[in-house]
Amino acid sequence: MSAADGGATEASEPDGFDVRRVVQVLVIGRGGERWRGSGYRVSGNTVLTAAHVVRDAISVTLRFLTEDGVVTDVPAEPDPLWEDSGVDIAVLKIAQDAGSRGMYALEVPPVRFGRITQPVDCESLGFPKFKLRIDIASSELNRTTQYRDSHHALGSTTPWADLRKGTLEISVSAPGADPEGRSPWEGMSGAAVWSSGYLIGVVSLHHATDGPGRLTASRVQRWYKSLSRDQIDELSELIGLPTRAAHLTRLPPPSAQLQLADDDPAEALAREVSRQWRKEEEQRRVHDPFPLPLRFRCTDRNVFDHWANIRKLPRGAAAHPLPLDGELDQIVEAYLSVPSSRLVVLGEAGAGKSILTLRFLVDWLDARVPGDRVPVIFGLGSWDPAATSLRDWMCAQLVRDHPFLAAPAAHGGSLARALLDTGKILPVLDGFDEIPSGLHGKALEALNKATTMPLLLTSRPDEYSRAVNDSKESDVLTAAAVIELEGLTVEDYGDYLTRASRPVRGGGPDSTVWDDVLARLRETPFTPCSANLAEVLSTPLMVSLARTIYSDAPGQDPRELLDFPTPEALQKHLLAAFIPAVYKLAPTDDRDADRPRRRRRHWTPEHAQHWLGYLAAHLAELRTHDLAWWQLGTAVSRSTRMLVVGFLAGMALGVPTGIGNLPVDLVGTTHPLGFAIERGLLVWLLHGLVAGLVFGLVYGFARRGPASEPSTLHIQLFGGIRRNAAEIVRRFVLGFSFGVPAAIALELLDRFVIGPLGFDDGLSGGLRGALLFPAELGLGAGFALAIMAWLETPIDTTSAISASDLLRTNRKNAFVYMLVWLLVLGLPAGIAIGGAPGYLGEFATGPVLGLLAGLTFGIEGAFGGGLGYGLSFTAWGQWVALSRIWLPLTGRLPWAVVAFLDDAHERGVLRRAGAVYQFRHAQLEAHLAHTFQAHHASRRPSSPIMAEREPLATGSTSP
Repeated sequence: MSAADGGATEASEPDGFDVRRVVQVLVIGRGGERWRGSGYRVSGNTVLTAAHVVRDAISVTLRFLTEDGVVTDVPAEPDPLWEDSGVDIAVLKIAQDAGSRGMYALEVPPVRFGRITQPVDCESLGFPKFKLRIDIASSELNRTTQYRDSHHALGSTTPWADLRKGTLEISVSAPGADPEGRSPWEGMSGAAVWSSGYLIGVVSLHHATDGPGRLTASRVQRWYKSLSRDQIDELSELIGLPTRAAHLTRLPPPSAQLQLADDDPAEALAREVSRQWRKEEEQRRVHDPFPLPLRFRCTDRNVFDHWANIRKLPRGAAAHPLPLDGELDQIVEAYLSVPSSRLVVLGEAGAGKSILTLRFLVDWLDARVPGDRVPVIFGLGSWDPAATSLRDWMCAQLVRDHPFLAAPAAHGGSLARALLDTGKILPVLDGFDEIPSGLHGKALEALNKATTMPLLLTSRPDEYSRAVNDSKESDVLTAAAVIELEGLTVEDYGDYLTRASRPVRGGGPDSTVWDDVLARLRETPFTPCSANLAEVLSTPLMVSLARTIYSDAPGQDPRELLDFPTPEALQKHLLAAFIPAVYKLAPTDDRDADRPRRRRRHWTPEHAQHWLGYLAAHLAELRTHDLAWWQLGTAVSRSTRMLVVGFLAGMALGVPTGIGNLPVDLVGTTHPLGFAIERGLLVWLLHGLVAGLVFGLVYGFARRGPASEPSTLHIQLFGGIRRNAAEIVRRFVLGFSFGVPAAIALELLDRFVIGPLGFDDGLSGGLRGALLFPAELGLGAGFALAIMAWLETPIDTTSAISASDLLRTNRKNAFVYMLVWLLVLGLPAGIAIGGAPGYLGEFATGPVLGLLAGLTFGIEGAFGGGLGYGLSFTAWGQWVALSRIWLPLTGRLPWAVVAFLDDAHERGVLRRAGAVYQFRHAQLEAHLAHTFQAHHASRRPSSPIMAEREPLATGSTSP
């Protein structure tokens, strides 16, 4: 049944092109003139057409034409429901009295809208002038009437024509010349343009200079750039247009072979990245009450390549600038309009670069289909282009933040490397200015070597300008367009601050604490105090701080912001007041439901300020913005770290050895209790001292560089991807090489120190024991490490990627290490001792006690060897020794470090970026670090933290 007959499908799913919904628009103007256009019924009572078709109309009739040639005319309201001359589209409403004809209030499936990214085929059905026909039936009655028949135009279009105007150029078969010299396409205006069942434009013009084979259409994708947010919302309500350009379906759709399985690593990465950053967007309250209206424009700075290179034009083609101006929610559209797919975003500190990259990532993923690239944010501050290639560094970052990508790929290498090499990753490189200035040239050189790699890069303007202009060797980023963020105005943030504040009772329904301040900014913008505040609030960061301090916290009066003499003093005030304001508020409890819940702790503003300041100073020393739990202890001097690790490792071996000596001597010898206690204390002291020295020295010499990286593997008994044999053998050799010398040292200690002191209990086993003990400990350590290497498998794609989850995985691995040491050392030792009568001299009491003795040795080995190894060589062990014991003990961090970091994240002080935390902005981090260091220096001339700091060789710098 046709729409004209009153029928409509009951389907609610979006529909593609339907000939029954095409209309001819018949218009009578104010002077009695008549003209025609085309349109498409987009809902039960609305029709989409071109705005110029119904301009100055006093009567509009909609003519539906079915496949059988049946014509049905229905009236429309002469005044459009919605129109805009800029994009030349209008929405008509079918008149109320059309209900008797079965047209009004009928529901039809919504329309699907798309955006093109490559040349595509397209089609359009309208009523052009060259389809003017004489009605044969009317001529037989001696009267001649004319009508326009439909024309189904089949053609093609490309996203790279008419870029400046932002319209679609449609190539179609050319009709013959019009006998009256007019355009043969008159009447086609308003026809919907379709591609693969998606509406991509509305026919609006025919330029005579283009020839008869070209039509111009208003591009759907361009509407988002030309219309206001309110207009887009109205169109969304009327015709179902998506509220964001990124939600338009990408055309052409991926081919069938790109419809990848759910277990494809790229699709798994896309799900994980989306989950992570959507959560972060919620945490940052980007949409509460609405996003700040950030705007960007094509930069005026001389920092970009030739437009011909950016547009990838052939040799000799004329190159014109791309129209890249837009707002925050148009960043994906702006990026897609750059043929080279390389875009640089410049913005001052706090201007909103991080929010823009987050919006880009989320909008891209909203519109992404299987097979598209996966956008991943990489913080450039940790890249040393002089030491590490771009791809190697990105590969390491991917594995750190998404551990399942450490798994081997089918053709060699890791999954992370395979995704990079096959072009499945869209790098969002955040913070070019955070690379040390002396390395900017090498960074640009590395980026320019990857000329085919699409990317989005952010930087502060001055640093980027110096990088590309300050030396003869400098160069622009090849084929990259450059846009720059603009500052906010009082109209941009005024409504935001008002709606984010609680109403002030008695001051009117919309009265807030910001009323007087905003009135001053609007009425007297050029007074010094108003100008200072307007300058500071021109960045989203400062607006966000002001909102937290004065809108969220009760009892604060923002009028004090008008009392500061300079913008710098005002900015410093906002940064200083942020932490106290945040920690006076109760944190929100929006943790994931599947995460273990911790007891809520309340940190005082003073303690929080101190601890956060220490963390910020720690990051400044490391020259990075990534707050990684495994690096927290590196702020302590190497000598202190050696002492702490050595002491704990010595206690780990000495305590169980000394305690384990008591039952062995009491049961296996005739010595009294006093002897057993004295010998146990001596063994505790000497074994602990030797173990402490060995582990401390090994740690000190092995850890001259950066801290141990956390393991991105977990322990899995069955299934999973196993290590290759070479790695298992390497681990065995490492354990054997470490175990044998350690056993010899302990054996010599027992025979040449403890024995001569009169504490030989006769259980040494003589020469046989002296030979077997090193072999047993060496083989046990080797097998323990080899078994662990075999048990380790990459974390699966369902695992979380937060810092606390990675820490939890490493802690579990460490405990499994100790269990393996117990089983490998304890059971074999027990069996050997129990099955070899006379092996331990007087201790020849049968297999039961032998097995118990062996288990005792196993427990000693588990705690001594396992924990000592963990403390010295694993990220979790060093975290425990330094961040969970030493730093809290010296007052530099709280005892519950992870809980504090999670709480700071919930309060909006920190943000999560994969497996690490970051301060919400580098300015806040720098302020906290400076305040902490200044306060620390004022208390005593040489502070422990400054004395214990040891610069590490990294390739990044703090701004």
